[in-house]
Amino acid sequence: MKNLIYKNSPVFAFIWATIIFALCATPGQFIPNANWLELLSFDKWVHASMFFILCTLLFLVVLKYDLSKLWMIVFFVSGVLYGGLLEVMQAKCFTNRSADWQDFVANSFGCVVAILVFKKLKKTFVNSTVN
Repeated sequence: MKNLIYKNSPVFAFIWATIIFALCATPGQFIPNANWLELLSFDKWVHASMFFILCTLLFLVVLKYDLSKLWMIVFFVSGVLYGGLLEVMQAKCFTNRSADWQDFVANSFGCVVAILVFKKLKKTFVNSTVN
């Protein structure tokens, strides 16, 4: 499974970014309203998880192609900007959606956590994959 993810990380990153876009563009009336989930801040963990996965996949691209650390920064900033842009689009473009700065913070948090676990990720994938 690791080899599959590692070898196809650019494709998976693109697919995942598209899934995030589709979820964020879904009209508000089609999103379930579960008030009890708000007590657990479930929505914020979903946002953080989506962007953690996105940045992790992008960081695997850095490993796969042996790119410089500058690309890690580019992908990190791109993830944060993508999260912010989606919030703006929810306010301005998407039907029955609204921007939430807390969602933007959660998106960014997911990107930060991806950077924090990168060292472990690098050991896991580089030592166990065959190019």
